[in-house]
Amino acid sequence: MDSVLLAFLGLILGAILMYWLYSFFNVKKKRELVEHQSTVILDKIKSVCKLVSVEGDFAEIYKYENSKEGFLNILSSKKKALVVINAKAQVGYDLKKLNIEADTNTKRVILKSFPEPEVLSIEPELQFYDIKNGLFNSFSPDDLTQLNLRAKEHIQEKIPESGLLDSAKKEALQAVLLIEKIVETIGWKLDYSALEIPNREKLFLED
Repeated sequence: MDSVLLAFLGLILGAILMYWLYSFFNVKKKRELVEHQSTVILDKIKSVCKLVSVEGDFAEIYKYENSKEGFLNILSSKKKALVVINAKAQVGYDLKKLNIEADTNTKRVILKSFPEPEVLSIEPELQFYDIKNGLFNSFSPDDLTQLNLRAKEHIQEKIPESGLLDSAKKEALQAVLLIEKIVETIGWKLDYSALEIPNREKLFLED
């Protein structure tokens, strides 16, 4: 009788132990899966990196002059050219600057702050007119490199007054909605209630 009771108690204890072990590893597996999902989401967002929201085309005329002293600084030689700059500027967001964190308990990605729009790239094309070389001061390949850099700087200075940055700000919600779609691909939710986004209400009304 005692042996039967001991065997019965052993079966009960064994069942309890097996259930406990199963529950422990199942919870651990779920937690690891959620943490893995969190990492995947953040990696996906980071892989987008830079998001272009607006583009602008610029056509500018730039007058280049360079003087060089020679012969004991007695003589001066000037080279000059008229440069037409056709450039495409891209303005948008660097998503590496997002302030986000993942809440694994509620499967939410919380977007705490969004970066300001910035110039992502400027691609200038230069056309030279009325090129005049000086007696001992002529154009060289290095000059062309410097002119490209100056052209980018010139366009960079024009962008704030062009309205491109303001246009990019108005497209901020579109950028957030793109991130939301990325998050939803693995069943999570994006919480961006902390953000102040232009045209948020207008877009929801249109939907």
